[in-house]
Amino acid sequence: VQLQASGGGLVQAGGSLRLSCAASERTFSGYSVAWFRQTPGKEREFVAVYNWRTAKITYADSVTGRFTISRDNYKRTVYLRMNNLQPEDTAVYYCARGEYLRVTGSLPSEYTTWDQGTLVTVSS
Repeated sequence: VQLQASGGGLVQAGGSLRLSCAASERTFSGYSVAWFRQTPGKEREFVAVYNWRTAKITYADSVTGRFTISRDNYKRTVYLRMNNLQPEDTAVYYCARGEYLRVTGSLPSEYTTWDQGTLVTVSS
């Protein structure tokens, strides 16, 4: 399966964007799906995860209350709604899928399939 992220772009501080992560085949049923982000020279940072097995959603402290992860299994798509964006949210955002029925957390090494990333730029 391949993942395709889209929805990135340029937005002013305080604005909103919705990222989408589409799977090329099958649905996300049985798989945990997460969003990460990365800026040049820094490690990939956890943003949010939807754990299918536990039905639990976890957010990084830095985005709690502003970002929302959701999924549409019929459309084979996972979304990341980002509100009140700030310049420090500027990064390349990646969606990632874990192994089947495996509970995953905030480490990139827990995910086996990644998309190519989509750039989000927030101007001040």
